[in-house]
Amino acid sequence: MKTKRLLLLCLMVVTVSLQAQEYEANWASLDQRPVPAWFEDAKFGIFIHWGPYSVPAWSPKGTYTEWYQYWLQSKKLFGNGDFEGDEVYRYHVKTYGEDFPYYNFGEMFTADLFDPKEWAALFEEAGAKYIVLTSKHHDGFTLWPNEQANDRGFAWNSMEVGAHRDLVGELTKAVRKTEVKMGVYYSLYEWYHPWWQHDKERFVEDHYLPQIKDLVQRYQPDILWTDGEWEMEGEQWKSEAFLAWLYNESAAKDHILVNDRWGKGLRQQHGGYYTTEYEAGKTFDKPWEECRGMGFSFGYNQNEDAQDYNSAQALILMLVDIVSNGGNLLLDIGPDARGNIPPIMQERLLEIGQWLEVNGEAIYGTRKWTKAAQWSEGDREIDHEKGYRGGDYILKQTIDPTPGKAVKQLFFTQKEGDVYAISPVYPAETLRIKDLQASTSTEVTLLGHDAPLDFQQQGKDLLVTVPRLASNQMPCQHAWSFRITNVE
Repeated sequence: MKTKRLLLLCLMVVTVSLQAQEYEANWASLDQRPVPAWFEDAKFGIFIHWGPYSVPAWSPKGTYTEWYQYWLQSKKLFGNGDFEGDEVYRYHVKTYGEDFPYYNFGEMFTADLFDPKEWAALFEEAGAKYIVLTSKHHDGFTLWPNEQANDRGFAWNSMEVGAHRDLVGELTKAVRKTEVKMGVYYSLYEWYHPWWQHDKERFVEDHYLPQIKDLVQRYQPDILWTDGEWEMEGEQWKSEAFLAWLYNESAAKDHILVNDRWGKGLRQQHGGYYTTEYEAGKTFDKPWEECRGMGFSFGYNQNEDAQDYNSAQALILMLVDIVSNGGNLLLDIGPDARGNIPPIMQERLLEIGQWLEVNGEAIYGTRKWTKAAQWSEGDREIDHEKGYRGGDYILKQTIDPTPGKAVKQLFFTQKEGDVYAISPVYPAETLRIKDLQASTSTEVTLLGHDAPLDFQQQGKDLLVTVPRLASNQMPCQHAWSFRITNVE
């Protein structure tokens, strides 16, 4: 009860602080906006890339399918791999014909099997504390009824085309009946909007700003996750003025949280929380979040096979690694055009949820400890990779090391005076935790196992006697969390 009262008090203080301050349209003022404690407590969120690109749902492995329109019209590709550049164009012509424009996919994006209640239930069962839905990607198609979406001369939104549904609104309503926070992704730029191509100032004034304000006012999201900012400076996007409006006047001003993608060169410099994408080993003195897909693509890619998806073990260890460094994991799923979440994605989410059900205490609400991990001897550098870093980096750092490379034997988090040591390998008999001093009131337990564990102090190290358990007695799979209370 004391913990609940303290949490409620903290939430009230944050809410009051968000409401009390008037923010000026400059980064010095805007950067004073506090990040709500719930975000740092959440640790695990689900990204959802869904739109007309979910119809063809195809690009070469190692590339983003949500960039289908750009790959198609530019005949360029970038990502992980060696490409000729016209692979998507050739696939498109073969499959749909040379005179089939990308915009025809809008009518084929039917979402007829989309059940927002089922999605929301899955997100809860997965242990996610927030979601971020692509309300509009770089192709400009909006998943909500919006006037500006049609200013290119034809209807280009989910209420008038294809699904004929307010997809943002339906999912927002369903998610808000759960404990999960609702966020929306929004792309600042659009590849082929005529104003973007020929009159960027008009695009900002007459398209982008009224459109993003409409999104905020209609749905009052908990997170506004912007992207596509890299083509122009923040001044050209009028980001400081927009954020001052968002924090001072908008319908979501008392609670909304933003990321750091507000203009060329501004990532990890200004905004709300910091973001990384397909990176590893990062840590900041500010709340931050790593985003990546389960496979490689964010949008559903029918070209990806089972082996292209990270295993549940890799995803869980990735989550633990990121949390030990003070960050959140925003893990992406890509539904198909009819609104089905592919079974392999559902399975991964449910496996993460099962693990969190046992080990959530060592994840949710925690903060960085004095050190993020306990390393073995050897070289700690991650082998250089060209392009985006694959999810197997964490397996190389834990259970499948390259000869001569060090491994992370334990990951650490802490909360309310307790330390959690999370092991990617179940210890044979004894767990050695280096540089940890027990107190006279210390108790050690394995999460999911009832009895306290025996331990002894050996110099600077704590040696814990680990119970020998049969496979069917194990509290979980993939990683095991040891709680050490009242450490000195």
